Amino acid sequence: MIIVNNRIPEQAKDKLKGFGEVLFLETKGITYQAISGHPDIFFCGINGKLIVAPNLPTKLKEGLNNNSIPFVEGKKPVGAKYPGTAFYNAVVTENYLIHNLKYTDTAIMESSGNLKKINVSQAYTRCNLLPLPGDRFITSDRGIEKTLMKEGLETLFVSPKDILLPGFEHGFLGGACGFFENKLLLLGSLDYFKDGEKTRQFLAKAKMEIIELYLGPLVDGGSILNIAHHRSYL
Repeated sequence: MIIVNNRIPEQAKDKLKGFGEVLFLETKGITYQAISGHPDIFFCGINGKLIVAPNLPTKLKEGLNNNSIPFVEGKKPVGAKYPGTAFYNAVVTENYLIHNLKYTDTAIMESSGNLKKINVSQAYTRCNLLPLPGDRFITSDRGIEKTLMKEGLETLFVSPKDILLPGFEHGFLGGACGFFENKLLLLGSLDYFKDGEKTRQFLAKAKMEIIELYLGPLVDGGSILNIAHHRSYL
């Protein structure tokens, strides 16, 4: 199953349906509108577990249950403003848990096992950081870039200025992406992205195939969450 913001472009919705069952995320009265449908605000996949915010709407939890997707509820409800919006916005790979650890939900920390924990000041970590195979990363945050480079991790910085997020000056690359097998799913086209060419080259090094879900500027929809990816890759 794929979980994605209900407000992404219709062309992207239709194309995503070709990859399997899609659950369109929409919430009201929990957090501010610009991120109210962002999966990376409400979910975190870690070590084969799906952690969900306890105040995720009941109908969405029922959607997971109806598709036989097990999940664990986190301890902290998503709030109306920062930092209550960032408890689940961590990046998790086979080797690392990367987040502002001051805010990471307890359920994520308890599930982290032997993962090396890397603390960054940017609590919207998943929005700003795209993890790739081979411990490569793309980020739109200079602080994250500096921290990961100190860890010896290959990291590409890209400007977020061309990425759309209605209500804000711009969005972030991580929020415009998701995974399906060895494919990177993009909410938009790199042809509309100033740093598109160096992004393509970096993805080629990571042996990632690029699937552009619609032809237009990149849109930060709060990530595309592929449950199968989180079961196998994490």
